[in-house]
Amino acid sequence: MRRVTLFVNGTSKNGKVVAVYGTLSDLLSVASNKLGIKASCLYNGKGGLIDDIALIRDDDVLYVSEGDPFIDPQNEAKATSDPHGAHTDWLTLNIGGRLFTTTRSTLVSKEPESMLAHMFREKDVWGNKQDEHGAYLIDRSPEYFEPILNYLRHGQLIINEGINIRGVLEEARFFGIEQLAEHNHSFEFCSLSFGNTNQGLNFSGADLSRLDLRYINFKMANLSRCNLTHANLCCSNLERADLSGANLDGANLQGVKMLCSNAEGASLKGCNFEDPSGLKANLEGANLKGVDMEGSQMTGINLRVATLKNAKLKNCNLRGATLAGTDLENCDLSGCDLQEANLRGSNVKGAIFEEMLTPLHMSQSVR
Repeated sequence: MRRVTLFVNGTSKNGKVVAVYGTLSDLLSVASNKLGIKASCLYNGKGGLIDDIALIRDDDVLYVSEGDPFIDPQNEAKATSDPHGAHTDWLTLNIGGRLFTTTRSTLVSKEPESMLAHMFREKDVWGNKQDEHGAYLIDRSPEYFEPILNYLRHGQLIINEGINIRGVLEEARFFGIEQLAEHNHSFEFCSLSFGNTNQGLNFSGADLSRLDLRYINFKMANLSRCNLTHANLCCSNLERADLSGANLDGANLQGVKMLCSNAEGASLKGCNFEDPSGLKANLEGANLKGVDMEGSQMTGINLRVATLKNAKLKNCNLRGATLAGTDLENCDLSGCDLQEANLRGSNVKGAIFEEMLTPLHMSQSVR
């Protein structure tokens, strides 16, 4: 049986001796559990990438990485500082008995006024207690701390299934992570996943911008005046939902279902309804009075018997769109691409068709 000593990439402290068995993936899994990181790469002492478990010899010293390049552990003591004095050397936190390895810069850069930043900006200023392996002891919940650490790493709050977001937000308040603590209403949506339903619920005025809301069931929900800019609503169900006055500029609406929804006065500028796989967005019977959809991609969209009176659809791509029976009275369609669109029975009284990319044919409209 072979044994190796594992260290976190860039360090020569708190090593773990483990047995080598099975595949390289098995060893990475053991490394993840022993070192408290998400191991994805192994390096030898010279920085060589280990890509085959057969290359590992008994008593080798290996360095475990989460995907970052090899860092020579001999440079461990040469911690550098940014212009604000934040060190970039690696350290390990013992949060409620669970180990988290990160860099000092991660803890201090994004939220410079937080408790964590003050604790670790300068070495040993707070007299932080350490366990027998040198990890800094903090008596808090590890399951609630992990999303906060990841937020400090990449700026996105991601809550895994089964984790109570209120607990995470309370931890954010404890550690002084103000950008999380002040946006409770918005971040409650980050834990939504496929199959969740918010049917009939009231989210009026909520800030849901840039959130991943794919496949969510918002049927009959109140989303009036919501901020949904750049949100990902791919294949979500908004049937009979109230979107009046909402802002969906730049949202991803591929395959969305908005049958009989009320989006009167909403803004949908630069939205993408076009799914390369061929899945069609369905807005049949929707109330879209006065909406601004300028520059949206709507190839093949279903707008049958929808109301688009006084709407702005300048420079929209409506190729192959179904507009049969649609009310387009006083609608601005200048600069649109309506090639192969079906306008049979539509009301185009007062509609503007200036600078059309393709000419309309008699067969496309009977009114």
